[in-house]
Amino acid sequence: MSQHQTAKQEVVSVCSARLPTIYAEFRMTVYKDVGGREHVYLSLGEAAGSPLLVRIHSECLTGDVFGSVRCDCREQLLFALETIAEEGRGSLVYLRQEGRGIGLTNKVHAYALQDGGLDTVDANLHLGLPVDDRSYSVAAAILRDQGVHRVRLLTNNPQKVSGLELGGIQVIERIPHEVTPRPENQDYLRTKADRLGHLLEILSPRVNP
Repeated sequence: MSQHQTAKQEVVSVCSARLPTIYAEFRMTVYKDVGGREHVYLSLGEAAGSPLLVRIHSECLTGDVFGSVRCDCREQLLFALETIAEEGRGSLVYLRQEGRGIGLTNKVHAYALQDGGLDTVDANLHLGLPVDDRSYSVAAAILRDQGVHRVRLLTNNPQKVSGLELGGIQVIERIPHEVTPRPENQDYLRTKADRLGHLLEILSPRVNP
């Protein structure tokens, strides 16, 4: 068991085992944070050496497990595993912060408001919730505990870059991680780009009325 302490966050490595997948055989390590939440570190190959290819992925039960196409989470998750496998070396940190940190119940409440016409940002605000309550300090602590200090980050979200750098992880390169939009999530992705600052080039041009 290993521990890593920072001013903001402590993580504890609990257990580790092989995880054969359809992409590659990863090593799966479970971490717990100070609040008792369990997070996952999937690794392939050696962490030491040149900057490691890394994906930080926040839990999305509806997308990751049930295949919802309201978002692009599942496709991003699978694309990341495939990309890391093709490279032959890298890691994925799976953070348990459902619904951009607001939790599953609030996320489904927000879904209902979106069904009534609000976008993903205004739905959260209508519920009196943060637009994005995620933190990447746990991810940074996990990476440091694994001896990873320099990364090539698979992300469209500048907040992940700044979050890791605040946690002492040097982001050498941001690698775009876009998947093809679907009719069901086109507006969701546009809101992420327009209101949350995500760097998305694949969206079709907005049609003026």
